[in-house]
Amino acid sequence: MAEKRVYFFGGGSAEGSAGMKDLLGGKGANLAEMTNLGIPVPPGFTITTKMCAAYYEHGRKHPDDLVEEVEEHLHRLETIEGKKLGDAKDPLLVSVRSGAAVSMPGMMDTILNLGLNDVAVEGLHTITKNERFAWDSYRRFINMYGNVVKGIPHEAFEKELEKVKYKKGVEEDTHLDAADLKEVVKFYKQVYKKHTHEDFPQDPKTQLWEAIDAVFGSWMNDKAIKYRKFNDIDGLLGTAVNVVAMVFGNFGDDSGTGVCFSRDPSTGEKQFYGEYLINAQGEDVVAGIRTPLKISTLEDTNPVIYKQLVDVKDRLEGHYRDMQDMEFTIQQGKLYLLQTRNGKRTGAAAIKVAVDMVGEGIITKEEAIGRVTPGQLEQVFHPAINPAVKKQYKPIAKGLNASPGAATGQIVFSADEAEVWVEKGKKVLLVRPETSPEDIGGMNAAEGILTSTGGMTSHAAVVARGMGTPCVAGCKEVQIVGKKMVAKGKEYKEGDWITLDGATGEVFEGQMELVEPEVTGELTTFLSWADEIRNHSFRAQRGLKGFGIRTNADTPQDAKRARDFGAEGIGLCRTEHMFFEEDKIRIFREMIVAADLEARQKALKKLLPLQQKDFEGIFQAMNGLPVTIRLLDPPLHEFVPKTDEAIKELAKVAGISTGQLKNKIKSLHEENPMLGHRGVRLGITFPEVYRMQVEAIMRAASAVSKKGVAVIPEIMIPLVGHIRELEIMRGHAEEVIKQVLQETKAEVDYKIGTMIEVPRATLVADQLAQYADFFSFGTNDLTQMTYGFSRDDVGSFVPQYIQEGILQDDPFAKLDQDGIGQLVELGISKGRSTNKNLKIGICGEHGGEPSSIEFCYRAGMNYVSCSPFRVPVARLAAAQSVLAHQKD
Repeated sequence: MAEKRVYFFGGGSAEGSAGMKDLLGGKGANLAEMTNLGIPVPPGFTITTKMCAAYYEHGRKHPDDLVEEVEEHLHRLETIEGKKLGDAKDPLLVSVRSGAAVSMPGMMDTILNLGLNDVAVEGLHTITKNERFAWDSYRRFINMYGNVVKGIPHEAFEKELEKVKYKKGVEEDTHLDAADLKEVVKFYKQVYKKHTHEDFPQDPKTQLWEAIDAVFGSWMNDKAIKYRKFNDIDGLLGTAVNVVAMVFGNFGDDSGTGVCFSRDPSTGEKQFYGEYLINAQGEDVVAGIRTPLKISTLEDTNPVIYKQLVDVKDRLEGHYRDMQDMEFTIQQGKLYLLQTRNGKRTGAAAIKVAVDMVGEGIITKEEAIGRVTPGQLEQVFHPAINPAVKKQYKPIAKGLNASPGAATGQIVFSADEAEVWVEKGKKVLLVRPETSPEDIGGMNAAEGILTSTGGMTSHAAVVARGMGTPCVAGCKEVQIVGKKMVAKGKEYKEGDWITLDGATGEVFEGQMELVEPEVTGELTTFLSWADEIRNHSFRAQRGLKGFGIRTNADTPQDAKRARDFGAEGIGLCRTEHMFFEEDKIRIFREMIVAADLEARQKALKKLLPLQQKDFEGIFQAMNGLPVTIRLLDPPLHEFVPKTDEAIKELAKVAGISTGQLKNKIKSLHEENPMLGHRGVRLGITFPEVYRMQVEAIMRAASAVSKKGVAVIPEIMIPLVGHIRELEIMRGHAEEVIKQVLQETKAEVDYKIGTMIEVPRATLVADQLAQYADFFSFGTNDLTQMTYGFSRDDVGSFVPQYIQEGILQDDPFAKLDQDGIGQLVELGISKGRSTNKNLKIGICGEHGGEPSSIEFCYRAGMNYVSCSPFRVPVARLAAAQSVLAHQKD
């Protein structure tokens, strides 16, 4: 039996179901599910996603043998509807819509009112007795068909529409009558012919197949490709095509169309939320062409439909056990559902909905943890305008609070400019009358988005919420003309600074100070569930410790902030960062340029109490939690002065001439410091430097422990690649530790370990483990040395490598699991073969990236470490990793 490629829904039953999203796409699967639930859905059929893949295999053309199966289902649709496609007396009109397994709002194409031609439009007028409606539908169809199938810019059609409106003296499309719309159709046909050099097609079958191919083709358009890239969507076959009988919201004042959510997608509050337009089609709402009405007003104007919609909303949320985003049309007082899907929501809303649904008994804690993506959680930590500063400003305009968070940047008026400016290192705000799917690249690049039209379900609002980008939409108080924005009579040009508050909808002049938010309310509850899952998982039940989250922190302030965010220790304290403070860098430079050991030790003696004080602050901030301290890592030339004035000052302190100092500085320079005199190599050649640091660590630990504060220092020796390096340096460290503990009479539980960042270290990890209490993988350097890439230079070629498909991701942003991952797994396996109690973590920035965290958990690490602000994300990603591997 041949594989089924087209699935029908209608007449009270459907051949598909919600569980078939991979094959039918989200839209098709849910249309089938709603049909089976008895919810009013116009009938239609879905061409599978496999046919999208076949379309590209056949050179961007549908397979010939698909035609017969589609024709069969079209006939079935015509029979149910009692109409025929293109019929002169009573034409069947259909929509042709995309729908992938993962929702990609607005990124692929849709065509409405397909089947109209010069004859059918008259038949539609006669059968409906509504001439205006018939010609309005025809002009919409020509516009969408011309744009989607032939690539004619919408603006070319809109320009002709504006001319007719101007001639008539009206602002809204709805104020045009049938005669006006006939004129619009005539002009639209001229636009079509001008761009295509052919007449608008009159054969409805030609229209249908060209539309099907165009929707398949939209899977690989620029905006869809960018959206999938930005949202890490891969592995899909393509888009399905849904051919559905049209229902008409533009039939008159008893008709309308809208988008609604079962809960507020911005806040997560359990309240019916949405917008609709009277006498309109669905694209009008999301395109922001007209300002929609709040869904609550429908209760006053049409309480019967409103109650039906509320009942459907409750039923669908209960059925799918998640917040629903629904598209509906009212035709002459009858309600139809055109789509439902799990609603896009802000990070704050995602967390509130998940926590509330657990409280309502709808989902479990484990399901709640799976419902929130790390990206959504990251949104919650978006900055806000400093309240103290905000009091001093008055907004220049106020619009809709479409997507929360605050952003400040320089105004740009096009998406392309946004991308160019950001590539130059600038922060920009994209300011547009309204965004369109083609703007996705600039929207992703911008710090925030401001539109002068559109509502809470416009393209800008929906996409910004999904991306976690602050957005103020429908801001009627600003006028955007070309490359100028006018607010309260003042002009703002490209490059001027403004600030947006996506939480309130306010727009301010200038660059305002932003502050980071605090962890409170539902977020605290949600993250406590994540901690519970990762710390009391099946690993713990088998006698193993949970999966820990540490932070990379070099100051007491960072340590405290990370602890507030839930860090369970410090996985990387970079001691060299401490030396850059003004009171230390001068002394450290004295040490570097010292002529002999005596002078060097003299400088180190002055540094010792300063380093000790730093460590005391960190130990106190991390009371009772482990602190991994990396001994000096960078090459010495990074610390020497660069300006003539600073060189002259240091020469005076060192008691040498400026010329002698310049020669010394020149001798320290390295052509490739990545492979040079740094890390443990400094410790071997200048053991007094590492001895001073170990002494400072242990004196700090002793002093703090005597104050009743629990201290767990972990001393990490960097860049080790040979067993003798670690053996020698551990010997030095233990000698110093013994002396300090005897002198202070303190008891401190310490560990000595190494950073695995040299490829050779992973190969001889079994040898290194004999002298190490722990391994910490420094995957930044491991990636550099294994690839031969410098992370300082990858910007010059890695983007092209990704574009060419050589690399899927920047290996410094996401751990290369196929390559670097093999070395990590080898190092873990070999290390534990000789030291079964070896504690292992990761301290590179990969420790805060979700897919890398999942790899670390799967590889058997004990913890990950990341920057303070990524700690909450790591807590969630770790819990999700635990859940994903419960059956392993």
